[in-house]
Amino acid sequence: MNLPLGVKVLIVIICALISIIIAIVAGFLSHSPGSPVGQAVLYSGGAFAGCLLLCLAVLSALGVL
Repeated sequence: MNLPLGVKVLIVIICALISIIIAIVAGFLSHSPGSPVGQAVLYSGGAFAGCLLLCLAVLSALGVL
């Protein structure tokens, strides 16, 4: 696909927003009462990075980016 640069930027921003939502949910699910918050933050950061890399890899493989 030959998409304009503006459309590609919007697609990457949408991927980042989806990754943020997944990271928030992962952080809430990993946090247990009485445990430090830092562990949940690290877990959600890993979920964000993994989801963003997966989204971008799939879009690149499909030829969108």
